[in-house]
Amino acid sequence: MANDITSKIYESVEIASKTGKIKKGSNEVTKSIERGAAKLVVVAEDTNPPEVIMHMEPLCKEKETPFAKVPSREELGAAVGLNVPTAAVAIVDAGNAADLLKEIRKKPKKEEAKQAVEPKAEKKEEPKKAKAKAEPKKAEKKKE
Repeated sequence: MANDITSKIYESVEIASKTGKIKKGSNEVTKSIERGAAKLVVVAEDTNPPEVIMHMEPLCKEKETPFAKVPSREELGAAVGLNVPTAAVAIVDAGNAADLLKEIRKKPKKEEAKQAVEPKAEKKEEPKKAKAKAEPKKAEKKKE
């Protein structure tokens, strides 16, 4: 299933680069997220150093922009039509990839819904008994 989603992401980026509008590179992608122009943000997991793209996922959550990860910078760069790898791509105008983009957006929401249904087990801390009261009594017995 993950490979299916990944291939759809690469395909949507490729179609959008030919018929729509995209932003390439971490700086341009960050700007498009901040401006609210990005329809989908795709980052490569093999980006080195990871700090280059680390800020994008929380920024996308804040701006409510769809976010996806793909395994390879080389494949992401090739999907965009570059001869070099790229760490991040933002689809600004989907062009002919609009239907594919809608399909990609639906997938993560279903997974989030499954997580929301399953309640998380929370650890409740029990109040610790005061051992300080017991210790002075022991000290009093030793003095006698």
